[in-house]
Amino acid sequence: MSDQQRSALTPASRVEHLARLRAATAQDPLDVLVIGGGVNGAGAAFDAATRGLSVGLVETHDWASGTSSRSSKLMHGGLRYLQMLDFKLVAEALRERDLLIEHTAPHLVKPIKFVFPFFKKVVDRAFIGSGVMLYDAMQSVGRKRAVPMHRHLLHGKMLDVFPALDGDKAVGALEYYDAQMDDARFVMMLVRSAAQHDAAVANYTTVVDYLHEGSRVSGARVRDEETGEEFDVHARETILAGGVWTQDQQELAGADAGLEVLASKGIHITIARDRIPAVPDTGIITQTEKSVLFIIPWDEYWVIGTTDTPWTQDPRDVGATSDDIEYVLEHANAVLADDLAREDVIGVYSGLRPLLQPVKKGSDASTKVSREHTVMEIEPGLSAIAGGKYTTYRVMAEDVVDFAIKDSQPGRPSLTRSIPVIGAQGYEALVRDKREIGRRYGFDELRTDRLLFRYGALLSDVLALIDEDPSLATPLEHAPRYLRAEVLYAVRAEGARHLADILQRRTRLDYETRDRGVDAADEVAALIGPELGWDETERAREIDTYRAFITARLDGERTTSDAQAAARLADAPEVPARR
Repeated sequence: MSDQQRSALTPASRVEHLARLRAATAQDPLDVLVIGGGVNGAGAAFDAATRGLSVGLVETHDWASGTSSRSSKLMHGGLRYLQMLDFKLVAEALRERDLLIEHTAPHLVKPIKFVFPFFKKVVDRAFIGSGVMLYDAMQSVGRKRAVPMHRHLLHGKMLDVFPALDGDKAVGALEYYDAQMDDARFVMMLVRSAAQHDAAVANYTTVVDYLHEGSRVSGARVRDEETGEEFDVHARETILAGGVWTQDQQELAGADAGLEVLASKGIHITIARDRIPAVPDTGIITQTEKSVLFIIPWDEYWVIGTTDTPWTQDPRDVGATSDDIEYVLEHANAVLADDLAREDVIGVYSGLRPLLQPVKKGSDASTKVSREHTVMEIEPGLSAIAGGKYTTYRVMAEDVVDFAIKDSQPGRPSLTRSIPVIGAQGYEALVRDKREIGRRYGFDELRTDRLLFRYGALLSDVLALIDEDPSLATPLEHAPRYLRAEVLYAVRAEGARHLADILQRRTRLDYETRDRGVDAADEVAALIGPELGWDETERAREIDTYRAFITARLDGERTTSDAQAAARLADAPEVPARR
């Protein structure tokens, strides 16, 4: 079996991966079992697998179904952390960002330009300018630059670059570079990368209990949410990467010590690209009284956010309120010449940031603490990681695997600084051939670039489906940004198990279309139903469940409190309940 075949998350491979998890017995355990399929868990599984360890990865829902699919979609150094004098964190994030752009994930992470407007000519230019100068200087220490240097923009040039800015308020600006990615697809590619290196991975697999040998955690009891079957997975070391669910899992494990994680809600809205004129691939960043406002170019749209408010409801039911949306619009309008209105909003998505609280002094638990993330031994054999930022996921993965295996598997260093994420190898050759690809398949330049950014070198696999069945080159009727081949590929290679997995994470139709993907649901379900063994009844259940879920989200967006929004979603899951 080739590496690429090994990485494919097919319906058949899921059965095989579950069998491998089931085969991890007390006599022949996995080296590492990772719990949680967000960026931290996927990164840890990839890191451990590339060290030659036997690895399992389980996730209750779909890959990246929580926080890791609902970010600002940036791989950035964290310019605002300079204000906090956190130079070490910024330097680390910049190194990781550049590594992704230049080597490990050039197909998934690309540079993006930002304009930072000044509203006080002298003070802002001096204060913000010195900060960005330091930001740029930190990128140039001991290595080749991955993005261009910043430059100052006088008032006229600022409006040439971003004509939608309010020129009566903004007196000038600074232009600098960071990077962006598709967060959900990035995590899915990490999972596939782990599988490529022989990790056994299974989404829709819930930890229902932890196994113990004396006082030591020796794995977990899991339930396959597709069948209801429960079985034990034994492991020498278990890593918990639960995000905002960390404390729930700690309680399930019966741990005496643990990490305290609070949830903070952040929402984003999407706006049509032609509604805010600007030079291509240029966004806005500015500060608000509570957070940072980003106006980010995203294909044919703008992603605008974010908020930062405490969330005390069930993490499963996070949703935006009308007040959240108005807050984002108000702060965007504070810097734009032409106001955006509620009817300009195409989509909305919301997620929860896991905010790590300081580990209490005097704790006897073994810990490794950085400014932004902490690794902690919850119980012997069970290590947890929480906090951090998306850009430094690789460092966090290295830290938690180092920590977990320091006694059981010493002398196995991390290799992920040099091993690319799947789809990187061969990507540049496809980029050079993109005109020929477009000509051969009838794609315009925009579609070809979009496909390369979504798949990298794996685009060859998608195109192979079209070679077998040319009808798959047809765009979806109600979502023409995506091809029918992409929907089929999501099931045959990317681990999609339900309609919502495709509409929300393999594609991003839940915020790229006003109908939130509902209009495309029938066509998508008809394509994937035969692949997943659905009969007519099951296909109808998937469609009806997704429609009810979107209706609940839209209802929540008309409420004025988190409790009301959560109540709307509580009885409307995104995937059907197991029969």
